[in-house]
Amino acid sequence: MDDEPTPLEAAQRRHDSRRPMNLLTVTEVAAMLRVSKMTIYRMVHAGRLPSFRVGQSYRIPAEAAAALFGVPMHNQAG
Repeated sequence: MDDEPTPLEAAQRRHDSRRPMNLLTVTEVAAMLRVSKMTIYRMVHAGRLPSFRVGQSYRIPAEAAAALFGVPMHNQAG
């Protein structure tokens, strides 16, 4: 049995609950990674990229997207 947390669970554990979680749209993630929106949608639907459903849209935790693709995330002063 694999007890390793999913990327979403890991992002939630690292997240400071006193600050809002940084969520990105599919378009923002696609632009950040220089891939098509369809690639991001496929990854969301396949469960490879965690997301939240907001109405008819998806929101992706920035930390989860960064961790999945090895893109460095910089701490934002807040």
